[in-house]
Amino acid sequence: MEVVIRDAETKDVSRILEIVNYEILHSTVIYEYKERILEQQLEWFEQKQADGLPVIVAEVSGRVVGFGTYGTFRTRPAYQFSVEHSVYVSHESRTNGVGKQLLTKLIELAKENGFHVMVAGVDSSNQQSFAFHKKFGFKEVGTFKEVGFKFDKWLDIRFLQLILD
Repeated sequence: MEVVIRDAETKDVSRILEIVNYEILHSTVIYEYKERILEQQLEWFEQKQADGLPVIVAEVSGRVVGFGTYGTFRTRPAYQFSVEHSVYVSHESRTNGVGKQLLTKLIELAKENGFHVMVAGVDSSNQQSFAFHKKFGFKEVGTFKEVGFKFDKWLDIRFLQLILD
């Protein structure tokens, strides 16, 4: 299986939306309740482009099976060298190394763009994502208890960071 990692294009946004909406409905990966609509996802994509932030996709046999991005960690100027990333792989394409290729590329892009720290926020029940990040050298730096509420339960979020240089 050949995975192609490339910059996302507007034509990819509908598939990105499918991946996002699956996670919203079926997991605690995204702390949202309602599915997004295409206009929202297009606005998100256009804002990433306007801000000069990457959105990359993983494609297999011409079909987008995952995407990754990073964005502002916090808006105050002193945080300008830190980014928080997201990597999502469609539920039918997991365990094929797609996430690994996406995160590898995001780390490379963050370094090229002069960032110093990459942050990950991982739902505490998502042991696979936690282990995945540890393989890249991310270190756990803290847990915020019961900051989210979804599926009738309180959710904890674990934060990890990677020093890039």
